[in-house]
Amino acid sequence: MFFAVDPPDDVRADLAAALDPVRALPGAPRWGTPDRWHLTLLFLGAVPEDRVDGLLAAAAPVVAAAPAMTLRLAGGGRFGSVRRPQVAWAGLDGDVVPLVELAGRLAHAARGLRLPVEDRPFRPHLTLGRWRPGRPADGTLTDRLAGYRGPAWPVTEVRLWESHLGPEPTYDVVDTWPVTRRTP
Repeated sequence: MFFAVDPPDDVRADLAAALDPVRALPGAPRWGTPDRWHLTLLFLGAVPEDRVDGLLAAAAPVVAAAPAMTLRLAGGGRFGSVRRPQVAWAGLDGDVVPLVELAGRLAHAARGLRLPVEDRPFRPHLTLGRWRPGRPADGTLTDRLAGYRGPAWPVTEVRLWESHLGPEPTYDVVDTWPVTRRTP
């Protein structure tokens, strides 16, 4: 399972169009499809069935306390070195600090349920693709996104997804929580 914010379709389409010139270049990663692009806030892996209700209950007030946020996909990069890149990603601009804080509060809630949570710091990004080990890889391709600035959008909800691995992975929404705009 994982908590995520999903960019709207028009935002994904804009980024997909920006990637068109690099998709088929030699050394490109295996690109993900835009309909599966999301901003993972917290990856939990398999959650025992007896803890799902507690996770849902813990997430509700965390998301309800989140401030209104507006984000924009901006720039690009990679995890891994230029010579051995692993993940191609798009970066974020806008209300990134509140998004990072929301991810931290979700992680705290999950730890309170004794669910395993990674210790590494949250680095907000949208995964675009992955390079396959042992295949030719050009880690500089994401540098071509340096000047990219997509359309801004308001974050309207946080979703908890369950993934089902396999040759064609599938994803099901477990629950959603609105991120509401509050007036002062």
